[in-house]
Amino acid sequence: MPHTACLSLGSNVEPERHLAAAVDALRAEFGEVVLSTFYRTRAVGFDGPDFVNAAAVVRTTLDVHALDAWLHALEDAHGRDRSGPRYGNRNLDIDIVLFDQLVIDGPGRLRLPRADLRHAFVLRPLAEIAPGMVEPVSGHTLAQLWDASPERGLPMEPLTLPPSAT
Repeated sequence: MPHTACLSLGSNVEPERHLAAAVDALRAEFGEVVLSTFYRTRAVGFDGPDFVNAAAVVRTTLDVHALDAWLHALEDAHGRDRSGPRYGNRNLDIDIVLFDQLVIDGPGRLRLPRADLRHAFVLRPLAEIAPGMVEPVSGHTLAQLWDASPERGLPMEPLTLPPSAT
């Protein structure tokens, strides 16, 4: 039975190239990909170039750990460097934010729902494409969380990426 996975995508190093390639890879692996608007946002947690962020919803027969491993391999293929600080420049960053109604708190680093859901750069694009999806801990929909978000007023510039990423 297929699972529904909500993903956050981001890059601040050649973002158009890396995000277009990531969307192409998601489509090749999962078929239909529901994709949000791409947004330019400020870096969070460090001073650096602006990020381009988006969200995607995919259906997959992979379990959550296999999907996480597949996404890490995709990041690695785009030169993701995990040796630096937690917050830093990223060629490609793709995270599972929600996976069905699964709640995971380890062991290891996988946590669902992902804590980054509180940030506008994750929540706004997800609420745009999956407004009725329920966040399993709070019981609120993504639209409700976005409506109540203290980051709702942060600047997020909508962008148009090359056709392969739309």
